[in-house]
Amino acid sequence: QVQLVESGGGLVQAGGSLRLSCATSRRTFSMNTMGWFRQAPGKEREFVAAISRSGGSTYYADSVKGRFTISRVNAKNTVYLQMNNLKPEDTAVYYCAGGPVAGTSSVTDFGFWGQGTQVTVSS
Repeated sequence: QVQLVESGGGLVQAGGSLRLSCATSRRTFSMNTMGWFRQAPGKEREFVAAISRSGGSTYYADSVKGRFTISRVNAKNTVYLQMNNLKPEDTAVYYCAGGPVAGTSSVTDFGFWGQGTQVTVSS
């Protein structure tokens, strides 16, 4: 069974930090790419970060480079998103996703999604 469960969202002041977690099934975790996306009200879902199955390659949206870090712990079948220096424009529902395509940031390449966790950054 494919399952992704996000946690760690919440309300934080600008400049603060949060760490999101995505607990997955073993089958999902073995996919070529695990990623994080976000969707703000009235906007399309957008790519945030992705990591390869080995963890050796990571990819980031320009808007979060240098502030966010994606990582994975294979023994726990868990993917993390460490978010530092948060800005009000980071406010969105954050989704964890898995897909078979390597090195991609396209929403359509990710076939498995979590339910999302809300991140709100106050100014």
